[in-house]
Amino acid sequence: MPKREVLSFMRLAAPVDAGMPLRRIGSSGDGGYLVPDDLEGIVAVFSPGVDTTANFEREFADRDVPCFLADASVAGPPFAHPRFSFWPAFLGSQPGPSVITLDAWVEKCAPTAGDLILQMDIEGAEYAVLGAACRDTLRRFRVMVVEFHGLHRVWRRGNSSGILRAFDALLKEFAVVHIHPNNCAKPRRWRGIALSPVCEFTFLRRDRLRARSPARVFPHPLDRTNVPGQPDPPLDPMWYSQEST
Repeated sequence: MPKREVLSFMRLAAPVDAGMPLRRIGSSGDGGYLVPDDLEGIVAVFSPGVDTTANFEREFADRDVPCFLADASVAGPPFAHPRFSFWPAFLGSQPGPSVITLDAWVEKCAPTAGDLILQMDIEGAEYAVLGAACRDTLRRFRVMVVEFHGLHRVWRRGNSSGILRAFDALLKEFAVVHIHPNNCAKPRRWRGIALSPVCEFTFLRRDRLRARSPARVFPHPLDRTNVPGQPDPPLDPMWYSQEST
């Protein structure tokens, strides 16, 4: 893939200052995420990919917000909560045995009105799932936190189409408001660009933006390492500096 196309992708996904502070929800390490302080009125959380922690979901459940969790690889959430609803299925782009699409899951479980939050960590399936979701489903979410895997493959022609399709679907409706490289893998370098294979992106629906100036401070003061004892890789300035234009 030509370098100019990779830089164009990074420019389109450049994080913005939405005109509101970010706050940390969830664990102090892995399982905690930065989200815009625009959570009033959220009616449900959808969280595909169940790990050994569910502190992000618990913070909402403790405020009486229903949380829908899905994963076919585990028996259930790491702990019980009266506001947790667990679905033993993977998310996929097409329905199948033990597979449900994001469209079908939201249609089945979400309240008929009100904004939702998506917190997604599904080990690489996120591109196909988000790329296949209909626009009306995506617009139900006010905030999305997505951990993207294999993001460095965007510069490989054979791997880029699914990545670009997912981001194209998201960026029509959402702005990136934060990027945090996960230190579980070292950045991969290509033609002067360093991309972390695993990155946590936070998106805010565009109609909720109070401003849209470029975000310039990385790492954010509330960022924390995912893997203890290892430094976080820096976010390549190509994501946010004027040089990327």
